[in-house]
Amino acid sequence: MIFIELSNRQRKIIEIVQENEPITSKQIAKHLSVTRATLRPDLSILTMIGFLDARPKVGYFYSGESNINIFAQKVKGIKVENIMSLPIIVTEKTSVYDGIVTLFLEDVGTIFVVSEGSLVGVVSRKDFLKGTMGGIDVNKVPIGMIMTRSPNIVTVSPEDNVLQAAMKIIDHEVDSLPVVLEEKDGEQEVTKILGRISKSNITKLFVELCKD
Repeated sequence: MIFIELSNRQRKIIEIVQENEPITSKQIAKHLSVTRATLRPDLSILTMIGFLDARPKVGYFYSGESNINIFAQKVKGIKVENIMSLPIIVTEKTSVYDGIVTLFLEDVGTIFVVSEGSLVGVVSRKDFLKGTMGGIDVNKVPIGMIMTRSPNIVTVSPEDNVLQAAMKIIDHEVDSLPVVLEEKDGEQEVTKILGRISKSNITKLFVELCKD
């Protein structure tokens, strides 16, 4: 998938064409107070990707949003908070055994660990597998002993867009990310966990967008 981000001038050109079609490049240039030469690259791009249709001796027509660009803009316009799921949370003192039970009962690949309301760790299926293969007593060892600790935790904010979250999931090879909000509790910084975004969330979203 190719993502094309339109410039402000290109968006303005589209608006002018929509309102005045058919319209010549000379007339568009007059609307924007620029030369026709300045506009030429923008008009070429907009015609090439399908926003505009150029007809000789007639002018430019609006031909609709490019399929390439409309999907990209939709994904970038959706915030993580709009599709995130509830986080599955345990404390540092939770036993590895109870953590494994929670993982399977909730049918998730990752659970998040908090201490005094702040995110301090993440435990995945791989972490549990490594721990059990290492011969630990799963009933006695706390999750805090096998979790990935902050600051080595990759997070997203509720205001991040879905594309940013998807790229982090791919880059860091994880199945989900905690959605967090940094807050101050007196003099202390607290990482409050609001939700989780996973491969499943993103896959469901892409399917819905493709249906549309």
